[in-house]
Amino acid sequence: MAEIVAAVAATHTPGLLGWFEDAPEEQQQTAKDAFQKIREHLAEKKPDVMIIFANDHLLNWPLSNTPEYTVGIADKHSGPADWYMPWLSQKKKYHVPGSPGLARHIVNESARHGLQLAYIREDMQFDDGISVPTKWLNPNMDIPIIPITMNCTVPPIPAPPRAYAVGKIICDVLKAYPGDERIALIGSGGLSHEPGGPRYFYLDEEFDRWFLDSLAAGDHEQILRECTLERLEQAGSGGTAELIAWFVVLAATQGPAEILGYELSYAWRCASGWVIWPDLAHQIHDEAS
Repeated sequence: MAEIVAAVAATHTPGLLGWFEDAPEEQQQTAKDAFQKIREHLAEKKPDVMIIFANDHLLNWPLSNTPEYTVGIADKHSGPADWYMPWLSQKKKYHVPGSPGLARHIVNESARHGLQLAYIREDMQFDDGISVPTKWLNPNMDIPIIPITMNCTVPPIPAPPRAYAVGKIICDVLKAYPGDERIALIGSGGLSHEPGGPRYFYLDEEFDRWFLDSLAAGDHEQILRECTLERLEQAGSGGTAELIAWFVVLAATQGPAEILGYELSYAWRCASGWVIWPDLAHQIHDEAS
C-alpha cells in the first residue's frame, strides 16, 4: 500500500524564477528560507514520488475543451514549455522522471470512484505551475513527479469544496495502490493576484492573511464554508483561484498548517506564501484505529 508522507503548498509565480532578484532582498530571503524548509521537510520524509497539483494556464488544452483535471502519465517529463523558457529565465530544459504505473492507477481507480480524469501520455507541456515547484523543491530532478493540472480559468471553475472532495478521492486511490511508494503532495499556486486583468498589480493582503490564518487554525469545515469561489475571484480574478490546488492537498491533512512565510510582492506580481501540514489525516486515522 502506498503512503502519503508529506503535504505542502507554495506559490508558483513565474517571478520566483524569471525575475526573482527584482524583489527586495528581504522578500527574496523569505522565499529562499521557506523553500529550504520545505526541501528539508521532504528530505526528512523521503518521498519516492512527488504529486504536484497546479492549474494549467491554457497551455495543454484550448478554451473550448478544458478538462477539470489532467494527469501526466509519461515515464519522463521535460520543461518548461518553449514559450515559457525565457519568461522563467531558463536557458535549458529540465528533465525529471515520471511514475507511470502510479499515474495510470490514479486515472483508472479515480474513475471507479466516479472521478473522471483526463490524461496526457507524452509531451505534457509545463508552465510556471509545475516548473517553479519542480525547480525549487526537486533541484536534482531525482524524485519522480506526477503532474496533475486543473482548470481554474474557464467557467465552470471547481469551487474549493469540489477540489477538497477530489483530494479525498485521490487520497483513497493512492492508499489502494499495491506498491509501497512514499508520496509527497504539493499544492502549487496562489496567493492573491490578477494576471493580465484590469487589476493586474492588485494584491489582497487582507484576504491572504485571512486565508493563511484559517489554514493555521486547522478548521477545514470553516475554511470550506467561508472561502467561496466568489471570495477567491474578489481577491484576484483568474489568479487567486489557483488556491484550489491547495484545497486538494488540504484533504490529505488534519489540524493546523505551519505557515513558513508570506510576502506581498508587487515585484513578483503575486502575493506569495508557503506552508507545511505536519499532521496527515490518514496517520491520525490509522493511529486511532
